[in-house]
Amino acid sequence: MRRVGAMLARRLLLLLPVLWLVVSLIFLLIHLVPGDPVEQMLGQGASVADIGALRHAYGLDVPLGTQYMRYWIGVLHGDLGRSIRLHLPVRSLILARYPYTLELAIPAILLAILLAFPAGIASARHRQHWQDRWLAAVSLFGVSFPAFTLGPVLILIFAIDFGWLPVSGTGSWRHFVLPVFTLGAALAAILTRMVRTSMLEELGQDYIRTARAKGVSERGVVYRHALPNAMIPLLTVISLQFGTLLAGAIVTEKIFSWPGLGRLTIDAIANRDYPLVQGCILAIGLTYILINLLTDALYAVINPRIRQ
Repeated sequence: MRRVGAMLARRLLLLLPVLWLVVSLIFLLIHLVPGDPVEQMLGQGASVADIGALRHAYGLDVPLGTQYMRYWIGVLHGDLGRSIRLHLPVRSLILARYPYTLELAIPAILLAILLAFPAGIASARHRQHWQDRWLAAVSLFGVSFPAFTLGPVLILIFAIDFGWLPVSGTGSWRHFVLPVFTLGAALAAILTRMVRTSMLEELGQDYIRTARAKGVSERGVVYRHALPNAMIPLLTVISLQFGTLLAGAIVTEKIFSWPGLGRLTIDAIANRDYPLVQGCILAIGLTYILINLLTDALYAVINPRIRQ
């Protein structure tokens, strides 16, 4: 456990500069984008005095370097500022929206795993047979069908034509079906191909031939020997995709009017809401750091050699 803790501490120290760089770049880029959030909020008929007063209230009348220092001082004290557009603390807005993204991302990743692992293992076990070709065609179709296309098609069929499921919003389990399937289907297609590739690589190893020669059943060879050793690259893909779902399910949230973090980020960018954009990006960066740390810990649990 001490070695695992030391490994995670080193990884955290390496990831923190990445987080600082990402947030700093976002801070600079959004301030360089043309447009004034204060003028956009007050309208073209606002007086110079009103514009100046609001800019002073949000600290936008000081040099960019001063704004940058004030922002990081606030972050270190747990204060992410106030939204220019919504007039609410950024931290409370993110905490209110983040659970909705979790409610969408966790079922989507579970659906993808439940679909991809049996399909990928079956494809690897029946290499070059009709099962393999059929699953390869289905996964290729899934990879080639983006969420911004699949989502409207599902709405058209199941919400408008048949009227079985609601078009958008939240409230009951029926609201989860279409957005979760939209996210999970594309991820399942990617993960199926990765499971197949990893399993084929492991099934061709010498220790697999030795296990078969000793009389181990095919099921034992696949699930007790090959699959655990194939999990390292699969964990990497799952963790990266889960981070993408938590932070980047923007298109799906927009299509289904889902009040998650991705939609909040897009609205903040459109409104030039500097504090809210920076807060959302910081939350996304922290999400990726946490997921990477958890993945590294799982590496050490699955493969004891990594702990060395």
